[in-house]
Order: sequence, then C-alpha cells, then structure tokens
Amino acid sequence: MTKTRCNGDSMSGALQRVMLCSPRTAGWNLPERAAHWRDLGFHHAPDFASSQSQHEALCRELETAGAEVIEIPPAPDLSLDAVYAHDASLPTDYGLIELRPGKPNRLPEAPHQAAFCETLDFPTLGTITPPGTAEAGDMIWLDHKTLLIGHGYRTNPAGIQQIRALLAPKGVDVLSAPLPYGPGPSACLHLMSLISLLDHHTALVDLPWLAVETVELLKSRGFQFVEIDPAERDTLACNVLALGNNRLLAIEENHSTNARLRYAGFDLRAFPGSELCINGSGGPTCLTRPLLRR
Repeated sequence: MTKTRCNGDSMSGALQRVMLCSPRTAGWNLPERAAHWRDLGFHHAPDFASSQSQHEALCRELETAGAEVIEIPPAPDLSLDAVYAHDASLPTDYGLIELRPGKPNRLPEAPHQAAFCETLDFPTLGTITPPGTAEAGDMIWLDHKTLLIGHGYRTNPAGIQQIRALLAPKGVDVLSAPLPYGPGPSACLHLMSLISLLDHHTALVDLPWLAVETVELLKSRGFQFVEIDPAERDTLACNVLALGNNRLLAIEENHSTNARLRYAGFDLRAFPGSELCINGSGGPTCLTRPLLRR
C-alpha cells in the first residue's frame, strides 16, 4: 500500500482503494429492514440472495482492476439505502467531509462512515450541519481545484455553501449546478444520475436532462460527450464508474449504452445489476465510495 492511504479530487484516476457496504451489511437479509422497501422507493421487495451475489460480482471486478475493497462495518441504524455507500461522505485531499443526506433515513450513514474512515487514518475535515443537506451523488470533481455540486432535492443551497466554506481556504472553487424536477422529490435524481466522468476530457451524459449552463460549463472546459441511449435511462445507463486507465465498470443490462462506450474506445467491464442496482436506483458509482485514486 502506498504511503497516502486516502485522497479525493478525481473522478477518473486509477482506483486503488474503495469502501463498500454489501446488502448483508445494510441488512437486506433482515425482514424488519426489508419491509421498508416501498417507503424507500425500491421498485420491489429486495431479493437478498441475488443482490448479494451481484454485489460479490461487483467486488470481483473492482479487485481485478487492482482496487483494495474495504467493507464498512454493520450498524443497527442503517437502512437498505446504506448499500449505496457513495452518498454519505466526500473525500478530499484535506480530509473527509461528513455530509448530511437529504433523505432522512440516510442520516446515520454519515457519522458511521466518518468514524470508520478515522480508523483508516483518514481524518474528518468538516461536517455538514442543519439546515444544510448534501449527498455526494450530486458532486463531481471537474479538476483538482473545481468541485461541481448539483442543487436539487438531496443537496440544498445551505449544504453547498457549507462545503464551499470548508474548501475555499484550500483553494478549491465550488460551483453549483441546477438539477431538473425530473420524477419529483420522492425519486433519487443526483447530478451523477446525469453525468459520469470517464476520463479527464470525456463525460457520459443524459444530455436532454442537463441544464444548459451545465452543458456549456463542461464544453468550456473541453469535455467531449458520449450520450446514453435514452431507452436505458430508467436502468441507470448514465451511472458508470471510471476505474482509470481507460477502464469503466457498468451495469450489464444497458447493452446499447455500453456498446456506445466500447465504440468510443473504452475498456468496459460489466456486472449484473437487476436486483442490486436497478431495483433501488443506484448504479456502480452509487455502490462505491472511492477513497484513493492515482
């Protein structure tokens, strides 16, 4: 292991260390937790065996790509959503920001992740406090010193301002991007539902759903676009994890969009996501909390 054990300012560097929360750890096998699937916006009751198997396939792909996979410990106050480990914290080069999810059942995840990361020698830079809300699914590092944050139902202006206040002394520019109404406040629509950075100059996008100012910002910074197949929007085609060195990890069900990415020259690997991803509306970026990229 390298001397630097954790960092954060890239969406597409070579993934070396990643934190996950399996369905078992999130309690998908516990009837008292699984019973809340409707309240949490799942499409149907979780199939624990299938989702755990798909998560294990995800872990194998990550390890094959050279990443150290770390499982977060269980906790009694986690919900089914904890499997989407990306959202509750934001690693930076200066420490972890403990976020405050806009979905109330997810509030316990943030201090749980921050405490665990402390055991990994990754200190906490700051904590988002009320009335601020912030979820990392709304946050994209455009470069080492520019963080783009989506303003929507999960991340509000107070949360964005608190992150700006934490990062401004470090020379990081925090920009805000408006999100569309989409399916409404009960659905999970993050900025990363509409953009996945594939490398330093290419973005996978759901172009019709992006605000004009966001599109123009990306173009002004030299990004080229690969567009998803709109027919695969509901199966999370835009949710693709960059592994670094031209490698991507996607949900295998999105055949058309995956073919577009391969045609664009990317080495794309895929895993089944019907139960783990599509049912709960969280793809490979949602399932992974990268802690170290190079």
